[in-house]
Amino acid sequence: MASHAGTLLVGQLAVMGFAVVDTVVAGRHSNLSLAALSVGAAVFITVNVSLMGLLSGLLPIWAELHGARKLAAIGPSARQALYLCAMASLLGMAVLFNSGPLLRWTAVPTDLRPVAAQYLAVVGWSLPAALLFRAFSTLNQALGRPQLVSWLQVLALAVKLPLSVWLTFGGAGVPALGVVGCAWATFVVNVLLCVLALGLLRTQSLYAPLRLWQRIERPHGPTLAAFARLGVPAGLTVGVEITSFTLMALFVARLGTTATAAHQIAANVTSLMYMLPLSLAVATSARVGWWRGAGDEARARTVALQGFWLAAASGTALAAIVFVAKPWIAGVYSAHAGVVALAAGLLGWVALLHVADAMQTVAIFVLRCYRVTLAPLLVYGVLLWGLGLAGGYLLAYRGIGPLAAQQSPAAFWQAGAGALLLTALVVQFMLRRASRRAVQGASRPA
Repeated sequence: MASHAGTLLVGQLAVMGFAVVDTVVAGRHSNLSLAALSVGAAVFITVNVSLMGLLSGLLPIWAELHGARKLAAIGPSARQALYLCAMASLLGMAVLFNSGPLLRWTAVPTDLRPVAAQYLAVVGWSLPAALLFRAFSTLNQALGRPQLVSWLQVLALAVKLPLSVWLTFGGAGVPALGVVGCAWATFVVNVLLCVLALGLLRTQSLYAPLRLWQRIERPHGPTLAAFARLGVPAGLTVGVEITSFTLMALFVARLGTTATAAHQIAANVTSLMYMLPLSLAVATSARVGWWRGAGDEARARTVALQGFWLAAASGTALAAIVFVAKPWIAGVYSAHAGVVALAAGLLGWVALLHVADAMQTVAIFVLRCYRVTLAPLLVYGVLLWGLGLAGGYLLAYRGIGPLAAQQSPAAFWQAGAGALLLTALVVQFMLRRASRRAVQGASRPA
């Protein structure tokens, strides 16, 4: 499990490197570019990650087929997943190509709206390729072979870095595109990843037993319904989590360019830290699904709880490092003294938030292996939207009881940390109960 997670982490860090590159490049270009990226990236990540959450229902299904030694059944299931990718792509592109009403509703400053909308219009074209590569990544994770995915992601980062710099600042006959150049670089690397993944599926012997390259069947209702039962609640759960951060960014935008830029740095560091528990969550759920498919519920529960406590320990260690190094980290992202000072303060709250985030991430992923999806969705809605986002808004702009309005992005991070801590406690209880019931059910005589 640790080996699986470590390999995934390399790839996930490379993917997060895309966002780090764009944040640093935009920050060096101008504060306006960094602020526009904060808004545009928040919307794109919300759409992209929510739709990828819809595909996350494929992992336990394919992992259980792998554990049950039914490899040939994965091929038809994978072909049905293409319909899921197509529907998700159309939905996401419709949102990204029509972002104006959302930017106006959230009161994003008028000088940021045109640039953010242009950024979203470009990255919207990368969505189909990104979702297809996500399906390829999920397949490899279910097979316990994430190495090829990680190497492709590292290669893509090597392409993304010079391409973002070149297109943002211009040169060699190409005009400076500003932050929109980062969007074009994102499009290029996503298409590159998709093409390389298709080549590997066609040529590597690893995938031969899956019988992938056969004529695609008509949409199969029961298969798509099974995807939906897991994927739709999972996607909505991810959507609630990510929109709590997206709306946070959009609400912070009204505090001005400095606050928005500092918030973007904090959000980017949060996303970068999240890659560790995310990798552990995927590795844990792949192993839990494998053991459940093999019929060993006791071993599956042991792995699930090991993953949870490993997330708690690694999350605490990483949070301590960020807390100590927060002034240096903020200085890497921006040369503006005001932005660096404010971002360093926010990173202290980011460190606290990460510990809870690490624990709840693993628990949420593993709960999907036990087909528990609706209850976590309700918990997310009440705590992340209610306590986290709404509480942060009140702390920032209106005050709560004797607490005066802070007029600072720190209010959102304080409320978010509290909401995630309560979420971690609740979903950990759900995981213990669901895994215990599975063990008890397997031990009863037929």
